[in-house]
Amino acid sequence: MDARLEAIRDTVLARNPGEGEFHQAVTEVFESLGPVHDRHPEFLEGAVLERLCEPERQIIFRVPWVDDAGTFQINRGFRVEFSSALGPFKGGLRFHPSVNLGIVKFLGFEQIFKNALTGMPIGGGKGGSDFDPRGRSDAEIMRFCQSFMTELYRHIGEYTDVPAGDIGVGGREIGYLFGQYKRITNRYESGVLTGKGISWGGSLVRPEATGYGTVIFTEEMLKTRGQSFDGQRVVVSGSGNVAINAIAKAQSLGATVVACSDSSGYVVDEAGIDVELLRQIKEVERGRLKDYEARRSAVSYVEGGSVWDIDATVALPCATQNELDGDAAARLVRNGLLAVGEGANMPSTPEAVAVFQEARILFGPGKAANAGGVATSALEMQQNASRDSWTFAHTEERLTEIMIGIHDRCAATADEYGDPGNYVLGANIGGFVKVADAMLAQGLI
Repeated sequence: MDARLEAIRDTVLARNPGEGEFHQAVTEVFESLGPVHDRHPEFLEGAVLERLCEPERQIIFRVPWVDDAGTFQINRGFRVEFSSALGPFKGGLRFHPSVNLGIVKFLGFEQIFKNALTGMPIGGGKGGSDFDPRGRSDAEIMRFCQSFMTELYRHIGEYTDVPAGDIGVGGREIGYLFGQYKRITNRYESGVLTGKGISWGGSLVRPEATGYGTVIFTEEMLKTRGQSFDGQRVVVSGSGNVAINAIAKAQSLGATVVACSDSSGYVVDEAGIDVELLRQIKEVERGRLKDYEARRSAVSYVEGGSVWDIDATVALPCATQNELDGDAAARLVRNGLLAVGEGANMPSTPEAVAVFQEARILFGPGKAANAGGVATSALEMQQNASRDSWTFAHTEERLTEIMIGIHDRCAATADEYGDPGNYVLGANIGGFVKVADAMLAQGLI
């Protein structure tokens, strides 16, 4: 790391103790930016990095609610509004027991660069709660969401901060949140949340966008080596919305997705994952992946373990942060891996990324490869602002154009800065320069 940037990084880490994921995200970006500051000393003079690493606003609040047994429950809510240099804060809400301030800050920091790469006028933010929706009734989730929004509503708006969904927050939760926002404000402000239902302001392709976008980006990487998804053997981690749609898109392009996972284990289906069965189990029945084995022949379910033990030519980590470590990366490389497209946020550890890059594996970092979700959220905002709605085909075409543009921007930036094929460097520099230029143009913000 450049010595000038290392000193800034060390100060950031000292000011934010105990936030390991945030430290990891900051370090990864800083390691790419030395060449930028050689060309643009005005970024150092203007303290752009110091400002960018300090959120514009951090909101922490109590979320009291009552469960079905009449017992009072208390959770903690977060919204970290990191950067509005390019537009209103934009980023998802995550409901999961692991959520804490450090997790939200890491996600929000990544969101700054991801959103910049889309070319859309959106800033970076993130939020959520340590509430666990698993096993809760619809009524309990509704009461929690209403309590959460009773505090959050005063901090958001279509020109201020536009949340969306993330882990644990899907269409059901967005509906409850939007209903409470409308109830409190007496405004039908469609653009205040994205991921809404199609009949009340949502966008076609939004549920599919992150998974589809990851595959589109990875396909563009494969094309640089004269290959495609056709005939590839693919392993996907996760079995939620992103993973399911990544599986569907990869198989539509001729790949065979042989394995996917959940928090309890993974399933191997050499004939190719049955997407409709997987959707039925995970999205309709809200069941577990082990139920897949009982309903399809010639399938094996492995309790525990790592889905990365299965050999593949393409890996799509779509579950959560730091799920793919250095040992798993080395196994995948030994077993013939060609490409990795990150459908989750920072799912590969620094050690894993180093293994992939040393082996010259095509590696699409999450801030580029999974930007399709937020890009389509911005398209939803565009439709809301014009009181319009687009067809599935038109929206998917726009998504495809955006993802190809992100790929090409990352590749061109890596070439420009002397490291062809390094999509990590291309994504970090490409996103950073756009935000940094805006910050300097707007003065001391």
